[in-house]
Parts: sequence; C-alpha cells; structure tokens
Amino acid sequence: MTISADRLEQIAHRFAELEARLASGTLEGAEFVAASRDYAELEPVVRVAEQVRAMRGELAELEQLDDADPDMKALAEEEITRLRAALPDAERALAVAMLPRDSADARPAMLEIRAGTGGDEAALFAADLYRMYERFAAEQGWRVEPVSINASDIGGFKEIVANVAGSGVFARLKFESGVHRVQRVPVTESGGRIHTSAATVAVLPEPDEVDIQIEPGDIKIDIYRASGAGGQHVNTTDSAVRLTHLPTGLVVIQQDQRSQHKNKDKAMQVLRTRLYDLKRAEAHGAEAEARRAMVGSGDRSERIRTYNFPQGRVTDHRIGLTLHKLDDVLAGPGLSELVDALVAEDEAKRLAALGA
Repeated sequence: MTISADRLEQIAHRFAELEARLASGTLEGAEFVAASRDYAELEPVVRVAEQVRAMRGELAELEQLDDADPDMKALAEEEITRLRAALPDAERALAVAMLPRDSADARPAMLEIRAGTGGDEAALFAADLYRMYERFAAEQGWRVEPVSINASDIGGFKEIVANVAGSGVFARLKFESGVHRVQRVPVTESGGRIHTSAATVAVLPEPDEVDIQIEPGDIKIDIYRASGAGGQHVNTTDSAVRLTHLPTGLVVIQQDQRSQHKNKDKAMQVLRTRLYDLKRAEAHGAEAEARRAMVGSGDRSERIRTYNFPQGRVTDHRIGLTLHKLDDVLAGPGLSELVDALVAEDEAKRLAALGA
C-alpha cells in the first residue's frame, strides 16, 4: 500500500497546525485535551512519514545522478539498491501507523477471568492465567490491581476481576478475550489421567467518567454482610454492595473491602466498564462481519487458545500458531510472542481490507 506524496504533505501540515495551536497557549479545557490527544496520536505517524519522504527523496536524487566517476556511480548504485530494498518496509510501517485506531486502544482495561468447565481444576487454571497476565503486565511496566476476587477452597479463582493500568493496555490485551482451554493431569486427580478444563477471559476498556454517565435513579443499591468461601464471614459489618443497573439489568457485587464506601466505589468502576463495553458493542454492531474477518470477534464464547501441559505447548487457534514453550508463556515473557503475532495478523488483515 503506497501512500501518495500529497497525503504525506497533508499529514505534515496537520501536525504542524496542531503543534502551533498547542504552543499558542489559547486552548483550554476539553479543547486542549482533544488537541493534545490528536497530537499524541499523529506524532508516531509523522515520524514514520518523514522517514518515508526522506528515503523517497534520496532515492530520486540518486536515480537522477549522472556522474562519470566510476567509483561514485558504484556507490550510488549500492545506495539505490539498499533504499529500494528498505523502502517497502518503511511504507508498510507507515500504512500500519495510519490504520484507523480503536479509540479505546490507549485506555486501561478491566481484566475478568472466570473458571469454566472443570470444577476445582478450572479454578486453579483461572489462577494460573491471572498470574500469567500479572507477570506479563510487569514486563510491560503496567500496574495490576485486583478489584474483586472469588477464591476457591483449594487456592484457585472461581472469578477474579482486576484493573490493568499503563500505556496501551487495551491495544495489547484485547485479543485475549475468549475461552482458554487447559489439558493436564489435575492435582486433584489420583489416577494420572489428562483432563480438559477451561476458563473465560474478558478484557474490557475502562471508560472515563465523562464517557458513561450513570443516573442515580437508574441504580438499585443493596447492602448486606460479606461472606467468604465456606460461609466464613469476611467481617461482621454490612459492607458488601450489590448494584443493579435497572435499564440494562446488569448486576455487580463487590465485597472484598471492609469499607462499604470502597466496595461501592469499586462496584461502580466495574459497572461503568461493563456499560461502556455494551455501548461499544452497540456502536460496532454494523461492523460485526468485518470484525469476524479479523483475528477474533471478541466473542467470549470463542475458544481461542489451548495450553497443553503434557506436550509443553500453547496453541492459538485463531492464527494457527503453536509455541513449544508453555512454561515461558505462563511465566509472562513468552506471552509477548503470542500477543505480537496477534497484533501483526490483525494489522495485516486490516491493510488487506483497505487495499481490496
């Protein structure tokens, strides 16, 4: 996909215009925030565009060079060969940089992991997945904060919800939504037979408060006594909070904090995120067919990956990628290879769609 010289000029002009407006000191409030966001999004595009323009200009000059000096001519031809080889990669990088971005890509995310089929083993696997994402986040310089935990009796998670904050969180994690399957001999299995269990992962972009306005009259709030696994009381005060969003029927329960106020705040954070996800799903409804053609639809019932312990391998079914490094993936660093491959596949398919 070749970007025209006129388009490169338009990009440079728009960037210079934004730069001048921000430097003028006349922008305030929402106008300043919007301009700053546009500037930040355009800056990496401009950087690659300038590289492409420089390479094209240098190539044009060298191709027009008519020097009788054999040594100079040989050097020029060598440089022409190098530029012609490098230019397609630079132009592709520019095309990728110019692809329409999901407006949520730069946002923090709410990570939700729920044990599926498999009982205790599924809960243990859900805990393994959470630790994998926790370690991966640390590698990226992100911060992970648990919001809600429903632990199983043997150390797993029936459900865990966490906030992941940092640079480009949703862009990197959004392809993790779906059903993750594990094949291994459970610690609870004395016969040594391989079992298959599953856990569901949902990655939701977190909205700003201005994105989702929740009217007080739309919320029903129930307060009750928090209880833990096996009926053990977490504390003896009525601090657990259940929020019901009446227009949608969404229910959020939060009881991890000893403070009723903190539980309500966290429940509102989860509710706002789920409402934002609903809003995005409705807005993208017309694009459902296009999204299904990409790496994944984001459907949480879609089986996306299998972790096979006896063979030490991880297979992502959407892109047909198998890595024989299960331990490295679960330890965090190896997950980068899967994430990078998924992002690259998504970019390639969107480029192909634009060129069609």
